[in-house]
Amino acid sequence: MTDQPSYVYVSYVESTPEAVWDALTDADLTAVYWGHGNVSDWAPGSRWAHVRTDGSGIADVVGTVVTADRPTLLVTTWAPPGDEENRPSRVTFAVRPHGDIVRLTVTHEDLRDAADRAAAARGWPAVLSNLKSLIETGTPLPQDPWLVPPD
Repeated sequence: MTDQPSYVYVSYVESTPEAVWDALTDADLTAVYWGHGNVSDWAPGSRWAHVRTDGSGIADVVGTVVTADRPTLLVTTWAPPGDEENRPSRVTFAVRPHGDIVRLTVTHEDLRDAADRAAAARGWPAVLSNLKSLIETGTPLPQDPWLVPPD
C-alpha cells in the first residue's frame, strides 16, 4: 500500500462475468466503447497497449499484465509509452457475479498526483458507462461521454 492517490469506481452490469471480461480485453470490443483497442495476449507478464482506433497505431497507454484470472480479476500497470519503468500506476478490474448481474469494481492506484486522480475520476465513469451501455443494449452511448465538458 502506498500513500499515492487512488480512485475506485463501481458499476453494475446486467451481464455475465465472461461478457464483462471480454469487453475489457477484446481489442475489437474496447475499440467500440473506448475509442482504443486494448491489445495483448493477456498472459501475466505480457505487455498490453491502449491503441488508438484511428489507424495510426499509436498507443496512449501501455503496461504489463500483472494478473489475469478470467473472468474475475485483471490487474495491469498503466503508464505513458516510454515511461513504463518510472513508477507506473496500477489498475485492478474485479468482476463479481451476483445472480443476473455483475459488479465491476475498477481500482486505479499509485496515481502520481491529485491531477492524475482527477483525470481518473473524469475518465473511468465515462468509459465504464459506455461499456455498460454496449453490453446491455448492444450499442455504446450516442456521444463519447468523456467529451462532456466538466461542470
